[in-house]
Amino acid sequence: MHTTALVLFSGGQDSTTCLAQALSRYERVETLGFDYGQRHHIEMDARRVVLANLRDRFAQWAPRMGEDHVLTLAALQQLGGSSLTDEVAFAMQADGLPNTFVPGRNLLFLTLAGALAYRRGLQVIVTGVCETDFSGYPDCRDDTMKAMQIALSLGLERRLLIETPLMWIDKADTWKLAHSLGGQALIDLIVEDTHTCYLGDRVHRNAWGYGCGTCPACDLRQRGWAGYLEREANSPSRP
Repeated sequence: MHTTALVLFSGGQDSTTCLAQALSRYERVETLGFDYGQRHHIEMDARRVVLANLRDRFAQWAPRMGEDHVLTLAALQQLGGSSLTDEVAFAMQADGLPNTFVPGRNLLFLTLAGALAYRRGLQVIVTGVCETDFSGYPDCRDDTMKAMQIALSLGLERRLLIETPLMWIDKADTWKLAHSLGGQALIDLIVEDTHTCYLGDRVHRNAWGYGCGTCPACDLRQRGWAGYLEREANSPSRP
């Protein structure tokens, strides 16, 4: 029954995979990115490249790609305390969470996404949060997403669906999902154009894409790539 969607799109592997799935399912898909004072703006550049290449290389999806939106959230940088917004080394906090955690970030993202979806007449909000391969962020958990869906639907007095395609799969299966949606062409685009590295490294080119290879985001992506290749090699469908 749903025909329109808004994808929270950062220009990374996960959100690109979610965008591809939304484009394969919905008639009109718009995208939303956030400039919240990140330490680097590489991902903001990457998202523009990914969107352009999706339009150019995937004729079946191009007609469904609607407007792209970017909203600013300088308050997150003003709050500080995260290695994603401040020039501090990656470390674990006393509460057991890495200091890459930006408190309230996804809650604000979803609230603003709900407001934009309301204004644009969009029915589904798609986000790439995951509770399988993740850093333990509480605002990425399934319970949080369910609570936000209820809160937004009540607060806006409009039924909104929050869709989380990656919630229960690991990074290896995220690569596999991308392949099932767009074949090797989509895998190549994700490797070459998306950005995940917390340090904004676009110099070092690895088999799984650009990145420092040592930060938590690169580690997850690298291990997922290795797992994907291993599963593909051992797949019964392979000759």
